[in-house]
Amino acid sequence: MRGAPPRAFDHAVRSEDTSRRADATAPPTPPQPATADRAARRAVTVFPLLVLAAGAAGLATPGTFSGWAPNVPYLLGTIMFCMGLTMTTQDFSGVVKRPWAVALGLVAHYVIMPGLGWLIAHALGLSPQLAAGVILVGCAPSGTASNVVTYLARGDVALSVSVATVSTVLAPLVTPPLTLLLAGEYLPVDAGSMVTDILKTVLLPVVGGVVVRLLAGRYLARVLGLLPWLSAATIAVIVAVVVAASADAIKSAAGLVLLAVVLHNGLGLALGYAAGRAARLGEPAGRAMAFEVGMQNSGLAASLASAHFSPLAALPAAVFSVWHNISGALVAAWMSHRSRRAEG
Repeated sequence: MRGAPPRAFDHAVRSEDTSRRADATAPPTPPQPATADRAARRAVTVFPLLVLAAGAAGLATPGTFSGWAPNVPYLLGTIMFCMGLTMTTQDFSGVVKRPWAVALGLVAHYVIMPGLGWLIAHALGLSPQLAAGVILVGCAPSGTASNVVTYLARGDVALSVSVATVSTVLAPLVTPPLTLLLAGEYLPVDAGSMVTDILKTVLLPVVGGVVVRLLAGRYLARVLGLLPWLSAATIAVIVAVVVAASADAIKSAAGLVLLAVVLHNGLGLALGYAAGRAARLGEPAGRAMAFEVGMQNSGLAASLASAHFSPLAALPAAVFSVWHNISGALVAAWMSHRSRRAEG
């Protein structure tokens, strides 16, 4: 739900991408190394299939996952700890080098997606539970799948990683008040409790992972490659739990939820790209902006929805987790093909 296999893979990708110029007018990226490209495509392909299978299992045998809901925050914490283990000073140095581009990405992310969530909930006349769930997805930070997909799209990976990192760090300060502002008309929102939950399940595990990486980084090299798949498996379990808890409601609301998710994600991708191009950041940065805006930390959204609203409110996040990886991979393939054709 946080996206495709997370940060450990992102750093493998970026290690092959060090020749990229950091300025906003950087030319299109040269062809990516075949090994990293194949690994990226495999990760982005396998992950949605794994999550889809987990959702089907939760729908077919909901009793298997009954009673697992209290474990969702701990599962999300595991994912975020894995993310922290793969972070280095590079993730933060990019913010210092390009503050304007990163700031624009953050503003676009936390304005476009929450606003779209609210508009779509109103336009489709969603029930209070589903409306709150869609809005909460929009208020979540960026997902690390965006980094991998940006790479596949031949976009600005450094900018993508910087925006994703800072949006995650700022989530405790931004996500709860945005949710209160936009979803408060549908359901009561305890923003203070939500801040505490995000600190415990997102920020503290990430910081813990960073500290462990700093203290024992040389011992982690052999296991970094396993972290994306550990995260993917954990995300799949969260999806199964969320879907199982709403199995009865899915049969009547699945079509409407899918429509809301497709609109939310698709418009987010388009408007994110438009924001980057309007700011004249360059084509690679525009592609990065598309994915940083349109792809969300749906794992966090599902966890918060389950804890603060209801299992039904977590359903949009579960569907978003599957869909945004499929759409992201397709859009990235199209962008990459267009880039290669332009290079002749």
